[in-house]
Amino acid sequence: MTLDEILIEIKKAESIVIVTHESPDGDAVGSSLAMKLMLKQIGKDADVIIPEYSKMYKFLPLAEEIKESSSVEKYDLAISLDCANIKRLMGAEYFENAKSTIVIDHHGSNNMYGDLNYVNPVSPACCEILASIAEYFEIPISKDLGTCIMTGIITDTGGFRHDGITPDTFEYTAELIRLGVNIPDIYKRTLRTKTKANFELTKRVIDRLELLEDGKISFTYINNQDEIDVNSQPGDHEGLVDIGKDIEGVEVSIFVRQKKDVENVYKVSLRSEDNINVSDICLVFGGGGHARAAGAVVQGSLEEVKEKLVKEIKKWMD
Repeated sequence: MTLDEILIEIKKAESIVIVTHESPDGDAVGSSLAMKLMLKQIGKDADVIIPEYSKMYKFLPLAEEIKESSSVEKYDLAISLDCANIKRLMGAEYFENAKSTIVIDHHGSNNMYGDLNYVNPVSPACCEILASIAEYFEIPISKDLGTCIMTGIITDTGGFRHDGITPDTFEYTAELIRLGVNIPDIYKRTLRTKTKANFELTKRVIDRLELLEDGKISFTYINNQDEIDVNSQPGDHEGLVDIGKDIEGVEVSIFVRQKKDVENVYKVSLRSEDNINVSDICLVFGGGGHARAAGAVVQGSLEEVKEKLVKEIKKWMD
């Protein structure tokens, strides 16, 4: 499959929808809006369907055009961005009903669920892939498009802290600076600014944090009542998994969050250091992601979920 085939599908489509994964982060929202801006430059309009996302991303260009749902029953083309499998796709019904589908992603665990799939697991962010696609399609990168792309790169690399950044990452960054993209502002908005709810959840997460297996595993959690108590909104849990990871000696950080209004079902986030691939661990539970950052949904009581995760992590440590 080539990018030329993707361009052919885009050009022949009259109606296009863009979707991304649940609990969307900066790369998910940034790549969705970046794709919409790219399509505009080749004369195509598209609906971006994201039912809920963190208010921290409302500064992005065209964020006001994001829709919670659509009345269109069957789009000509659906484009999925930054999502490894259809189970995690918000608006999966639009994708499944579309006449043609395209998947653009950077997760190594992607199961190629589109008619056309463009997956580059070497890229540290889906937004970086879009920068290369824009270059290939000869689409000029405007300041607005660059702001969306840079938001995805900054958030998925943790401000250039995580593994996976490449020389291309910094070359794209340098070019976006030349275009006037305000990187310090994006960094402050996405990585340095905490909502009050996130701050309150952080206190609870720290209070509950346990160090297991001689300090090699950290574990903490929040439940539905916590989120009600602090009036949590979408995105307010972001970054909580990194609290345990930053402790000296911790090789794997576990953060679990009770699924909204569901008993005994938890969303799990794992982070790791160099020697443990948490994507493979999450695949055991039907999830996936990146080698150093991954997630899954695990059933059971809080203690049962903890026990299952620690047992699987220990296999990789051994």
